[in-house]
Amino acid sequence: MPVYHIVLFRLKPGVTPAQISTWKETCQGMVGKIPGLLSMQSGTPLPISIPRAKGFDMGLVAVLETAEHVATYAVHPAHLEVHKMREELCDDTLAYDLEF
Repeated sequence: MPVYHIVLFRLKPGVTPAQISTWKETCQGMVGKIPGLLSMQSGTPLPISIPRAKGFDMGLVAVLETAEHVATYAVHPAHLEVHKMREELCDDTLAYDLEF
């Protein structure tokens, strides 16, 4: 059963659009490198959602084949590179995994 790995990001002040673009491209680049990672999409909240977004500026949804693939994804070198970028660009994150 697919797993939807949802992550919200609160960006640090001063993060530039170029930094975000590079980060998003690096995230997209994980598809095809990490076993079981089927897709990766990211973006900003819709205007109607901003009042309820609690300061989270950006989010992503990664679709993985199974729950076992989440464990592989978490320790894969490509994900660790993205994780390092996240630490440089974000003040806070919230992750949530759903399987259905």
